[in-house]
Amino acid sequence: LFRSQKEVGRSAFGSEAMALAHELDASVVTGALSDESKGLSNGELIRDYEPLPDVKWRFGKPNYARVNKFYFENRVMKHPEGSLESVVTKIVKNWEVESHHIADPHQWKTMDITKFQAAVNGGCPANAQLMADIGPYNMLIGETADYSGKAQTFEQSNKNFSSSFPEGFAWEVLEVYSGPPSVTFKWRHFGKMTGTYTDKSGKEH
Repeated sequence: LFRSQKEVGRSAFGSEAMALAHELDASVVTGALSDESKGLSNGELIRDYEPLPDVKWRFGKPNYARVNKFYFENRVMKHPEGSLESVVTKIVKNWEVESHHIADPHQWKTMDITKFQAAVNGGCPANAQLMADIGPYNMLIGETADYSGKAQTFEQSNKNFSSSFPEGFAWEVLEVYSGPPSVTFKWRHFGKMTGTYTDKSGKEH
């Protein structure tokens, strides 16, 4: 059971930044993540996801090079390898690979999809199939004054966030409060909004 709450410090689940939409190559739909996407070119393994052999990437093979660069340059914590914080970091970043980039939840490996549920602030829980259909951003943000998860597709939401944060919208674990089987941790999303965000009325910011 995964639950997400928007209050920082009370989350057991978070949405890591997707690979930037404008850096996806739709012609490459199979294959493993590059060492650069895993973080190894920066000297640290932060994403160790290995897709099943028959996986086809939803938008093309994800490229995390730019968001990784922003992450390493701007993170505030560096957790020791093997620490619980390091383990949680990899799990969430691997989950992001699946939830954003693999359309068929039956090919997801980071969770038992028969038990998976995600809910925000006590709202109606979503199962894995709904998450795969509408996308994590639309599910987690939903309906607000400036954003409508119902008014845009999975692909549109990803493009909107990639356009807003052209250097990447990174994610990191700050602190783990409790260990398995129920893990609760504090995290942050961070990025420079140097691009253009289009709200639900079509106005650009």
